[in-house]
Amino acid sequence: MESSVNGVVSSQSISVHDFSEKILEQRVHFHVMRLNGGFFLWIGTDSRLQNLALAIGGKHDSIPLSTLVLGDSSDTSPNSLAQRLALKTGKQVFVSYNLPVTESSLMLQVENRIKQEMQLHPDKF
Repeated sequence: MESSVNGVVSSQSISVHDFSEKILEQRVHFHVMRLNGGFFLWIGTDSRLQNLALAIGGKHDSIPLSTLVLGDSSDTSPNSLAQRLALKTGKQVFVSYNLPVTESSLMLQVENRIKQEMQLHPDKF
């Protein structure tokens, strides 16, 4: 889809990319929506949206700013992941992390799987 604003034509499209992986004996699903200037990443084992964090880098910030838009503020997993992905990509990142926070190794393996997918399919993020 193309749109025109003040005579400038821009290509705005949303692409969707899904993948899954068995991590620590559970099937984890990943849903990526690439947006203009950023992406939305949902991670979970079922179809719940328990939280949503947003991270965006600034010109003068070494660490992207993040905020929790939806969910329990005591769970910092979505904020942390969104910040790290925004720092890695330089894009605006929305993250919904819907997995138990009790296992730190799960978070690490999930993040490694996302980075692997980013290397395999950089055009999807």
